[in-house]
Amino acid sequence: MKTISPTALAQWLLDADTARARPQLLDVREPWEYETCHLAGSIHVPMGEIPARVAEVDPDLPVVCICHHGARSAQVAFFLESQGVRDAFNLSGGLEAWALQVDHSFPRY
Repeated sequence: MKTISPTALAQWLLDADTARARPQLLDVREPWEYETCHLAGSIHVPMGEIPARVAEVDPDLPVVCICHHGARSAQVAFFLESQGVRDAFNLSGGLEAWALQVDHSFPRY
């Protein structure tokens, strides 16, 4: 599993380079957390549903797993790798780090 910092992810999402595939943003938090805040364009699949819904993730595209602090998403990234996803990343520090490092207006909880 690879990790990606919030600032590196922000740059990747802003990058106009079409040679690099835009990552799938997989938010693995609980529904109430997702409703509180999430990154635009993210796919919401709670961690407990990942095994049953793994087919929703394209194994040929990079995927960035996202949670509140980075622990749940790390577990999901490891699982996705075991399922054949070649470029599974964990957002280090999760959305808390995103709020502190990238978007100071992003809701924190």
